[in-house]
Amino acid sequence: MDLLQSITLGLIQGTTEWFPISSTGHLRLAEHFFALQVPLLFDVILHVGTLLVTLVYFRGAVKNVVLALWRRELHTGDGKLIVPIIVGSIPTALIALLVGNDLDAYFSTLPLLAAGFLVSGAVLVTSKFASERQDTITAQVALLVGAMQGLSIVPSLSRSGLTIAAMLLLGVKREIAFKFSFLLSVPAVIGALGLTIYQDHNALSLASIGTLEIIASLAVTVAVSFLALKLLWKTLEAKKFYLFAVYCFAIGALLFALSLMGF
Repeated sequence: MDLLQSITLGLIQGTTEWFPISSTGHLRLAEHFFALQVPLLFDVILHVGTLLVTLVYFRGAVKNVVLALWRRELHTGDGKLIVPIIVGSIPTALIALLVGNDLDAYFSTLPLLAAGFLVSGAVLVTSKFASERQDTITAQVALLVGAMQGLSIVPSLSRSGLTIAAMLLLGVKREIAFKFSFLLSVPAVIGALGLTIYQDHNALSLASIGTLEIIASLAVTVAVSFLALKLLWKTLEAKKFYLFAVYCFAIGALLFALSLMGF
């Protein structure tokens, strides 16, 4: 991987992680067309870049959650999110540990990437019919959202798309769904980083990916992430979240056509 390719992957991650169009799916496409064999650890490191943005963007909520946990105030303010985050992390962790690598590898072919984008689009369309009525995340909702997050290990299933759409359909108010979706990603990314380093800590050196490429890709990821995250909120605020389905359907159809042409 050269410097330009690493910057391109960082740009893709920093943009598509926030929009409900699957960052991992786009990374797999870039790797396919660049003919790159990128280790999973590199992808996880890019997600660490977006994790840092999450912690900064939601710093108020993160601070409140940490303080509430320290004070054991689980029923006030953002402290109400502590139990749902724990509960939602359970199905995510189980799916990742049991079948995570298999799902990632199996669904990385062009036809299956196309199918995943189409499924993401269909889920996004359903969010148009959501009726917001509650400002809390129940344990049942957290379990479902955690399962959706776990299934997004499939490369072209959008994590933010599946989790936010699921909450909107279950009646959760959009500002709560927006916040909870990304706070729930924090333990998932930290866990993925720890597990991947443990399993494959030499992967980057074996793939000849140097420090410069890593730093450049992370810098680009962080730089574009703040704008993309703000744009996502504007879209949610305007109740236009479902419009991302148009892009998912278009790229899914294009990938099916390319796969039939032998790409």
